[in-house]
Amino acid sequence: MKKLLLNCDLGESYGLYQLGNDKAIIPLVDAVNIACGFHAGDPHVMNQTVLLAKEHDVQIGAHPGFADLQGFGRREMKLSPEEVYDLIIYQVGALKGFTDANDVRLEHVKPHGALYNQACKNKDLAIAIAQAVYDLDPSLTLVGLSGSALIKAGKAKGLKVANEVFADRTYQDDGSLTSRTQPNAVIHDTDKMLKQLETIIHNGTIRTISGIVRHIEADTVCVHGDNDEALQLIQAIRQLAEK
Repeated sequence: MKKLLLNCDLGESYGLYQLGNDKAIIPLVDAVNIACGFHAGDPHVMNQTVLLAKEHDVQIGAHPGFADLQGFGRREMKLSPEEVYDLIIYQVGALKGFTDANDVRLEHVKPHGALYNQACKNKDLAIAIAQAVYDLDPSLTLVGLSGSALIKAGKAKGLKVANEVFADRTYQDDGSLTSRTQPNAVIHDTDKMLKQLETIIHNGTIRTISGIVRHIEADTVCVHGDNDEALQLIQAIRQLAEK
């Protein structure tokens, strides 16, 4: 099996509201994408998640999203490329403050939710994000949906990029993720998730929701921390990789 970096979106609790099982998941993954306070998370949660990742020697990434706590950053917003640039600088800069204070390195940036999905299709937004990441630190890796505009913009800027695939999401014929407004966007069956991931790893392909088989490049696989099956799936992926 091709070695894929296993990443998970975490640090998504906020104040008294607890989301995800960070303490159980972080020791099992290779990288963590930490919410930066706009779609989820808060300063205390950000710092504690950085410390937890440091304790388990897990790579740390920033997970900036739209300022949409009520919608968890999964609702589209019409921002200009300039506004998106500022959004990335502000949020990644905040998390970098915590990594610097705790003497660990910020390794990557992965946009969240609707911002991620829009930038994977919108060239101008993708360029704005790549420019912001480059201006913050040109050694950072930009994570984006495999083969998307975000990956292309990162490469054009000279950034290291990581083509991301998903075990727990379904795909459209154009290679994009199925919108969460659709009932079949998220895969909840662990066996189906593992089968999809095995196909990606062994064949380099993905079967879309309509049955079309597409080539897909994979460097890292994501499991969403707010998925109820996240811990079970991560444990299963680890067992699969060790066979």
